Amino acid sequence: MSMRELVVLGTASQAPTRQRNHNGYLLRWDDEVILFDPGEGSQRQMLHTGVTATDLTRICVTHFHGDHCLGLPGMIQRLSLDRVPHPVAVHFPAGGAEYFARLRHASSFYETAELAVEPIDTDGQRITLGIGTLEARRLRHPIETYGYRLVEPDGCRMLPERLAAYGIAGPDTGRLLRDGHLDRDGRRVTRDEVSVTRPGQRFAFVMDTGLCDGVFALAEHADLLVIESTFLESEAALAAEVGHLTAGQAARVAAESGVRTLVLTHFSQRYADPRRFHDEAREHFSGDLVIAEDLQTVQVPPRRVPSPG
Repeated sequence: MSMRELVVLGTASQAPTRQRNHNGYLLRWDDEVILFDPGEGSQRQMLHTGVTATDLTRICVTHFHGDHCLGLPGMIQRLSLDRVPHPVAVHFPAGGAEYFARLRHASSFYETAELAVEPIDTDGQRITLGIGTLEARRLRHPIETYGYRLVEPDGCRMLPERLAAYGIAGPDTGRLLRDGHLDRDGRRVTRDEVSVTRPGQRFAFVMDTGLCDGVFALAEHADLLVIESTFLESEAALAAEVGHLTAGQAARVAAESGVRTLVLTHFSQRYADPRRFHDEAREHFSGDLVIAEDLQTVQVPPRRVPSPG
């Protein structure tokens, strides 16, 4: 059975707290298990989640500030320790290739795992996966930073009542779906006549950034948006100065972009009460809202149900 869910490893920004580990997020999406921005302690946090290094298929790093990448050495070495039998792709800003090389070989170990190193060097760069397309968009931060989104292709939902009207059933339904048409009783029935488009699901991951076009491009029609909200509106000027978002800004992005489930994370250690992020975001966003907690699991919402035309 396919599984689509976000597993939160850590939710702190610059410095971890007693309650929050450094960043780290796992996305289970069918056969892909993608690790985003592993900060310090991510390897240990994974021990609590049921996800192992052997499960990982891909690692995505948004940028090379420490709270988003200092867990890489341990994760990379763990891939070799556990003798992961398949290649693991790694994506990161191409301008940070030297940082990646240092982190990859931060200490002595015997490297047996196969890393498929695929840097991001273009805004809008796309990587074709078996489950869809992984797209990177440039964000606005003091160093080169990219956000990511996973887009599943649109599918097709057959309409039983229309199939019945044409007397189509059983194996003929599969042939019609596969070939796009079926000749029946002297008439050609097309797939479009008996189906509606089933929108593919979308996941977006937006970390350290000020408001910019890339944020909205990533968030557009996301079923699940994971987005930083380092500050509250009371520190909006500081957020703009250092290239971060407030909870209110993140919520407005979600509302304007048609997001279904909004996950706020990457909280400054200056705030002790997470309810403040909820209250501020709720002023702008009426959909499903999650204030992320360490070791929490968030399900990707069920598919949107298309309506017959």
